[in-house]
Parts: sequence; C-alpha cells; structure tokens
Amino acid sequence: MKIEGKTAVITGGASGLGEAAARLLVSKGARVVILDLNEERGISLVAELGENAAFIKTDITVSTQVQAAIDFTLEQFKQIDIVINCAGIAPGMKIATKKGTHPLELFRKTMEINVIGPFDVMRSAAEKMIRNEPNDEAGRGVIINTASIAAFDGQIGQAAYAASKAALVGMTLPVARDLAGEGIRICTIAPGLYKTPMMAALPENIQEALGKMVPFPSRLGKPEEFALLVVQIIENPMLNGETIRLDGAIRLAPK
Repeated sequence: MKIEGKTAVITGGASGLGEAAARLLVSKGARVVILDLNEERGISLVAELGENAAFIKTDITVSTQVQAAIDFTLEQFKQIDIVINCAGIAPGMKIATKKGTHPLELFRKTMEINVIGPFDVMRSAAEKMIRNEPNDEAGRGVIINTASIAAFDGQIGQAAYAASKAALVGMTLPVARDLAGEGIRICTIAPGLYKTPMMAALPENIQEALGKMVPFPSRLGKPEEFALLVVQIIENPMLNGETIRLDGAIRLAPK
C-alpha cells in the first residue's frame, strides 16, 4: 500500500512508539489521527505536525469513545486505511507472595487496555476499511498491533502483561484470515527494549545496563526504528498474519 494520501488511526500516538510512527507517516504524506488520553501532549503534537494530523482524546476501553474516534476520523479525512495500536500499560506484580495475591482488578485492567481496547479499535476500523476502494493489489487496509517480546519471554512479575501481549500475538493470524477476503492485512510488532517515556523514567545507568543486554546493536531501541518497520509492513503486500520481533536478538532472562 502506498502511504501518501492514506489515513492512519494511531492509539497511544501522543508519545513513544506511536508518536514516532505518526511523525514518519506524516513525513511520507499520510494523514494521522492520534487517539490518546494525554490531551496536552496530543494537541501539542498535532500543532507540530500540521494540517495532516488531528487528535481526539480517547479511552480505548470505552467503546463509545472508540466509535466516536472512528467517526471523527471519517469526518476529518473521509476514510481509514491504516490502524496502529500502540496504547498499553505494563504493570509489574507477582501472582502471589507472602504479602498477598495479584489483584484480579489489575489483571482485568491490563486486559481491558492491552487486549479488549485494541480489539475494539480493530473491529470498528475494519468495518470502515471494507468500504474502501481496492488498490492495484486488491488491498483496502492495514492493521498493525504492538505486542512485546514479553509475549514470548515474560519475566518475573509480568504475568498480566505477558498474557495480554500474547493475546495480541494469538489474534494476529485469525484476524488476518477473517479479513483476507476483504483485502485487509494485519501484522503484529513485538518490540524489545526501547527508549520510550516509560524507559526514560529510569536512571541513566539502568538504561545503559539494559541496553547492553541486547546482543546487537547493544543499546536500547529507538522509537524511530519501530516506525521504520511500521512503514515496511504498510508498503509490503506480502507481510500479513505475522508477528515480528524487533529486539536486536535479545531473549529476556527470568528477571
């Protein structure tokens, strides 16, 4: 799919991996609608990106807000061609200790934000994509979800997070099969250790130590590198139904 002139919906697009994707897509002539809870950052980013960007404050766990964001996108830019799900949380807690058990509410919240929210965005956007005119490859849209290498190498305290990201991985092939007849592709990216706002909150020496754990390149990943893979997935029509680790060959230890 050619990126120029296409419209992308990006959840969690006001910072980190989502922001990097938004910046690169706009630079390539796409229009982006950023869905995020951080209204101040979202408005600021859109002002920087210009007329090909828009922001709508959205809690993706609230279905009415998801639908409102989809409708807003259609009002602003007439159609939806690309969905990039980057919104998510990463709680850390053991399933049980001498002090007690992992709260079920925290597990449910993780699933609501990391699994059910993206699913709602996908299904709502796909319904609109089906109506797009097909391109010369009979394609009508592309969906990209953001999992994590924790889906495969979940560490101590990551039961909820790893389960949620594994769910995204598990959805990838059946969703690709569901939408194949409509010309809509889906891939999932599983990033490793990246220099996102969450990571940047850690002391510099800890960031450096984590970066050295990566076989090559021995550093934290850059959000811009995530965005490069987003572009490749959109542009390469044979990328479909696949989860791609983007991690410098790291495999996480138990802790």
